Amino acid sequence: MTTDSTFEAFRRAEALLAGRRPLDALRELREVLEVAADKPSVQLLAGRAYLGSAQLLRAEEAFRKVIELDPSDHYARFALGRTLQRQGLFTEAQAQLRMATAMNPSPEYQEALGELRARMALERDN
Repeated sequence: MTTDSTFEAFRRAEALLAGRRPLDALRELREVLEVAADKPSVQLLAGRAYLGSAQLLRAEEAFRKVIELDPSDHYARFALGRTLQRQGLFTEAQAQLRMATAMNPSPEYQEALGELRARMALERDN
């Protein structure tokens, strides 16, 4: 796969994911992942597609890879937190969401952290 065709496949995968077609996006990313798995942007897009298709363990792996490659990526930490939350791993999810919120106190991150804390309090009280 040439650099141009890799880029084009990546862009097609982005468009497919934006169109809520995560499985099609993953098909487009298959070859991209073979030649550019060390690129945070590729792993992040793959993670989003895995999350969108409820492949939670693969999503977790992709987001962890992004964080390994770029520890300052607050969105990867947010997405990892949401992925862990969907797996019922609330303590781990909270750590990632806290870090994402500390790195970038966006309303979306703060709301996700608040929702998780409320859910954890309910679980604790029951």
